[in-house]
Amino acid sequence: MELVPIRTSDEARSGGDKSRFVKEIEDALLRREVDLAVHSAKDVPSVLPGGLAIVGVPERADPRDALCGGFESLDSLPEGAVVGTGSLRRRAQLLARRPDLRVDGLRGNVDTRLRRLREGDYQALVLAAAGLSRLGLADGVPLAASEFTPAGGQGCLALEARADDVRMRELCAAVTHRPSLQVLMAERALIGALDASCRTPLAAHAEHSGGELVLSSFAGLPDGSTWIRDTVSGAAEDPSVLGRAAAERLIAAGADELLREAEHA
Repeated sequence: MELVPIRTSDEARSGGDKSRFVKEIEDALLRREVDLAVHSAKDVPSVLPGGLAIVGVPERADPRDALCGGFESLDSLPEGAVVGTGSLRRRAQLLARRPDLRVDGLRGNVDTRLRRLREGDYQALVLAAAGLSRLGLADGVPLAASEFTPAGGQGCLALEARADDVRMRELCAAVTHRPSLQVLMAERALIGALDASCRTPLAAHAEHSGGELVLSSFAGLPDGSTWIRDTVSGAAEDPSVLGRAAAERLIAAGADELLREAEHA
């Protein structure tokens, strides 16, 4: 096995949708320069380029967001606290829960973000618990997914290959955790049905419960002034159907208009 590092260009990093994180790696797959790509699943657009497919999903890590800064919960933050995040989804949920907070933009890798927290630029940060864990960092208190809905795919790795590569499909099937694959497919179906991008304050989180798949979702404006939450359950064996049904419920409640307004806010 040969590991081929691919550095995303500055032009790709400045793009406006999720494809900026994976496009150059997908191009390498299509040119047959590599045979397998490993992505953070939340960065993979719901529509893949022709000829590519997600062929495996290892067991999911913690999908929750984590509050960093020494606070035990969102309610324990002082009034008017400055909270850093680069995510519109997190901004919308923070302000929906605590409209008194000052939510400021935040860029850079995890180490850079935590350094700025230590230097006092922010009183708290919201980061992915899985990202902190994978870096061996103990910072952060996980936020319950039932109260602060994670991004679709958060905590999952997506293994992507050429759709006609039978050998790679077989190899990836051996490391696939079926329950994790099911929850990811449900979340991706919801996101795809709502045509969401990284500029969309949309959250989706599926989990197995009582023999069924339970899919929770959140859609809102970045300022937290208007939002919709929903939960729907269905058969785990057909997760994409559940995802589309959840999207239809959100649309019926006005989520598509809300998300269009959010993208132009």
